[in-house]
Amino acid sequence: MAAYLLEKRGGRMAYIKLLKLLYLTDREAMARWGESISGDCFVSMPHGPVLSQTYDLIRGFSSSVEGGWDYWIKDEDNYEVSLRRKTVNRDSYDELSDAELELLDGVFEKYGYMKRFEISQYTHDHCAEWEDPHGSSFPISPEAVFRAVETDEIRIQALLRQHKTLVDLDTARIMLR
Repeated sequence: MAAYLLEKRGGRMAYIKLLKLLYLTDREAMARWGESISGDCFVSMPHGPVLSQTYDLIRGFSSSVEGGWDYWIKDEDNYEVSLRRKTVNRDSYDELSDAELELLDGVFEKYGYMKRFEISQYTHDHCAEWEDPHGSSFPISPEAVFRAVETDEIRIQALLRQHKTLVDLDTARIMLR
C-alpha cells in the first residue's frame, strides 16, 4: 500500500502524509468491507490517527519481514520516505486486489494534494474516532471507526459481525500453521 501511494506521488513523500493516506484508505476499507487492507492496528496519536505497526516501521522501531517494508521503502532526510524499487508495474502489487488499488487511487485523488500538516489537521477535524492522546497514544477500536463512518445502527452491527468473522478466520488460519 505504501509503495503504491509513493509511486503515485512520484516516489517520495513526507512520512506523516503517507501515514495519513494509509489510515484514510484503511478507514474507507473498514466502512466498505468491514476490514482494513493492511491488517494493522489503528491508534490515536498527537498528529492524528495512524497505523501502529506501519508507524513503527517508518520510525525504525520494528523489523521488516523479507520482501516487506525495507524491500520497498527507504528513509530520507526531512522526515520523508521514498520508493526503493524504481521499476514497478501492476504485477509488483500482486498482493493488492483491483478493488483495493481502486480504493487507494480514490483516497490519493481526494487527499493526495494536501500538504503534510493539512492532511494531519484534516484527520483531527474529520475522523471522529480520533481522540487527542495528549502526547501519548491509545488504540482506536474497529467499533469506533464503524460508528464514525456510519450512522445506521443495523449497518454498524453488520460491519462489527463481518469484522469479527474475518478476525476469527485469520486467527484460525494462524493456529493451523
